[in-house]
Amino acid sequence: MTKRIVVTGMGMVTPLGLNVAETWANIKACKSGVTRITRFDSSSLDTQIGAEVKGFDASQWLGSKEARRMDRYAQFAVVAALEACAQANYHVTPENTFETGVIIGAGFGGSETFQEGIDTLYRRGPKKISPFTFPMVLNNMGSAQVAMRLGIRGTNFTVSAACATGAVAIGEGAELIRRGDVNAVIAGGSEASFALFSMAGLNAMKALSTRNDSPETASRPFDATRDGFVPAEGAAVLLLESLESAQARGATILAELVGYGCTCDASHVSAPDPEGIAIVRAMQRAMQQAGITPQDIDYINAHGTSTPLNDANETRMIKKVFGERAYQIPVSSTKSMIGHAMSSSGSMEAIFSIMALRDGFIPATINYQYPDPECDLDYVPNTPRTANLRYVMSNSFGFGGQNAVLIFKRWEEGGETPRSAEGDGLQ
Repeated sequence: MTKRIVVTGMGMVTPLGLNVAETWANIKACKSGVTRITRFDSSSLDTQIGAEVKGFDASQWLGSKEARRMDRYAQFAVVAALEACAQANYHVTPENTFETGVIIGAGFGGSETFQEGIDTLYRRGPKKISPFTFPMVLNNMGSAQVAMRLGIRGTNFTVSAACATGAVAIGEGAELIRRGDVNAVIAGGSEASFALFSMAGLNAMKALSTRNDSPETASRPFDATRDGFVPAEGAAVLLLESLESAQARGATILAELVGYGCTCDASHVSAPDPEGIAIVRAMQRAMQQAGITPQDIDYINAHGTSTPLNDANETRMIKKVFGERAYQIPVSSTKSMIGHAMSSSGSMEAIFSIMALRDGFIPATINYQYPDPECDLDYVPNTPRTANLRYVMSNSFGFGGQNAVLIFKRWEEGGETPRSAEGDGLQ
């Protein structure tokens, strides 16, 4: 019998709050976390806006010495992991240390440390580079630092799948549990890429919004006047457990992860494949693993980046998968409020999907003013709504054509086993 995977803890550090409760309250209130960039001098860039994490002092959680030895992205990851474990009342002990794993996804890794190191190298020479610079830059340090902080000795690695990273980390974390490597996994993504070189590169690709005169309205998914995504930072992680592990220790179950689909367009380094075969397959695989049909999905948290190509393409692919049912499903993008945190966007949206299930609340797509004929679904424009939700799909698509889809089910004590867990032949 396939192991069932449940969520028992969640942690976040975002532009809308330093924890899950604060972030979710601001999502429900339709607040924007986008402002002028303050992390570095962006005056030379076309894009001078972003969704930064405000008021974050890592030393409050980690102590000043340890905080100085971590890049900002790793600090975010550790703080989010601490919150997730605290909510789950999960304690790493000698008895479970090898039965606990960590997968913190990262794309850019230690961007700010890299930028500072390059600046130091060219201004002051190689002998002035700190011995901490190289390890702080590495993509795996988010996972490594979480493990060191919590004493976790089980499976530990980092995934990198561009903007699908956070979702892939969660999906692969569930697979670790299913195959018996561990009983629990801290899984998610972290991003802190407000550095001149990374923002300049995204500007050169024409990927970012240039609405510098109106930061709060710049991220406008599915709107006809969208002009690019708004960069963001932050971390989000889930504590995943096997159902048996969670029940054995009397944990409060927040939701069940019932579906995961992961595919690749194999088409272009940045543009989505207009045929969308791989995106369609990812959504279908996730539903197949969950043992459900398109009729069962109650809400889709869209990738919804606010770029001209992505939003139109995602709309087309949803219609390919769901047919006429697509027009009946609320589809919204929380990136309209929180920006696009790239490596951590998929895990942030996983948490928003779980909170939507818990509260029976569908977040709005704010800044939706001008309908686009190519984007003709129900995007929950500007005003959130309440609904009885049972299954929520969360889409994440990344540069390189990497796609990941997660499906969460509302936890129902004593509820039936999903068909896919009963061995009915679904893969």
